[in-house]
Amino acid sequence: MIVANNNSLLTKNTSYKVVLPFYGYAALSFLAATLLLFTSSSAFTQHYFHPQTLAITHLMALGWGTMIILGASHQLVPVLIEGKLFSNVLAHVSFSLAAIGIPLLVYSFYVFNIGELAQCGAILINAAIVSYLINLAISIAKSKNENVHAVFVFTAALWLLLTTLVGLLLTYNFTLTILPKDSLYYLSLHAHMGIIGWFLLLVMGVGSRLIPLFLISKYNNRKLLWWIYSLINGGLLSFIFIFLYSNQTFYFFFPVIAITTALILFGHYCLQAYRQRIRKQVDDQMKISLLSVLMIAVPVIALIGIVALLVVSGQNIKLVLLYGFSVFFGWITAIIFGMTFKTLPFIVWNKVYHHKSGLGKTPNPKDLFSNKLFIGMGIAYLTGFILFAAGILISNTLILKSGTIFLLFTAALYNLNVFKILLHKPQTA
Repeated sequence: MIVANNNSLLTKNTSYKVVLPFYGYAALSFLAATLLLFTSSSAFTQHYFHPQTLAITHLMALGWGTMIILGASHQLVPVLIEGKLFSNVLAHVSFSLAAIGIPLLVYSFYVFNIGELAQCGAILINAAIVSYLINLAISIAKSKNENVHAVFVFTAALWLLLTTLVGLLLTYNFTLTILPKDSLYYLSLHAHMGIIGWFLLLVMGVGSRLIPLFLISKYNNRKLLWWIYSLINGGLLSFIFIFLYSNQTFYFFFPVIAITTALILFGHYCLQAYRQRIRKQVDDQMKISLLSVLMIAVPVIALIGIVALLVVSGQNIKLVLLYGFSVFFGWITAIIFGMTFKTLPFIVWNKVYHHKSGLGKTPNPKDLFSNKLFIGMGIAYLTGFILFAAGILISNTLILKSGTIFLLFTAALYNLNVFKILLHKPQTA
């Protein structure tokens, strides 16, 4: 009964043909990013504005994190709003535009030729986000169902569009004088609009729904979620205002405090959901998802250190690199690992066995992937993350290279498991 209920929630309305290409593209992007990391690990001993570092960061942010979130949200938004996705066609358009634009932009950063190719990639990515946002807005409007989780998702999508629009301006600013200062100056603004506004806000909005769902927990605290929503958006808006209109770096502590408070409240929300769970046994996928909540502490500590050093002495390149790495290869990657193998098996199971349920014995969704591969992936991932983070802090290329080997192995195991699910064929009793 539990499987059936979760299955119906996660397979409602949206065609699998819309969702599955995003998962496959994201998996291959993660593999490509770890390959680049393996061949370019020495770049993480230099400035964070290094071409290879920029290429890897954008591949992780767009090809890995954003693409899988876009795919999953096309499936989950109808659940959140208790309605239908407005247009499968717009979803396909969003995928196609982003799938073409992302490699154009990443390649341009890698060779550091920020000209027409990069601008074309940025335009395509923005067009993809506009398509996604239109689809999302009309879907929510037609549902006429107010829902705090849907508000999180829609606001996060608005921040994503602002992030990609700023990115588009920055690509043109390399060759044309559009902004008052050079593109490097605005990099922090661009990055935090994406990290806080898009990733953090969306993960909290969706996670606050899915974590209790998969734990079979009755816990729900809308008032707390609205506080979290206000603190995240208030903190980000204050950061933008301070960045643009103040020279006092000390003021950056205020948005950091607001966002850190939101993270603590979200951690409390997840803890209460865990304590009030009906299903006492927690599977490995949920364990790594809950671990990702704890892993947010790494970039938060790094960020506090960055702001403190800015006030006292100046920028610390190692902490900036650690901050970016722990966001994209740490917190975001961990949450994706857990949620991929909680959602994707249900989607594919519904595709393959929906019309056969009740006619005979069929595999469970969890049987569509290998738990041994998942556990091996988790061990390799944590080992690689710790080694690479340590290598950044002590600027040791040998440790960095060792970390990349484990992360590359992680990506290979993840792809094996994902494509094992995607290519699953019907099995009979």
